[in-house]
Amino acid sequence: MRATVGDRILVHGRTVGAGEHQGRIVEVRGEEGGPPYLVKFTDGHEALVFPGSDCEITSPAR
Repeated sequence: MRATVGDRILVHGRTVGAGEHQGRIVEVRGEEGGPPYLVKFTDGHEALVFPGSDCEITSPAR
């Protein structure tokens, strides 16, 4: 998985009843666009994310 600053991330809920979380990548800490990513979520919190199969990354240009 590769990303750049400004890309959007969508984290799908992994359990029944868990909602999706959306955010914007504000920092890429891995080499060549790889994880981990510092993400600012729409609810205002920031977290270091190591995306798995439950995540989608999209670029505003795509």
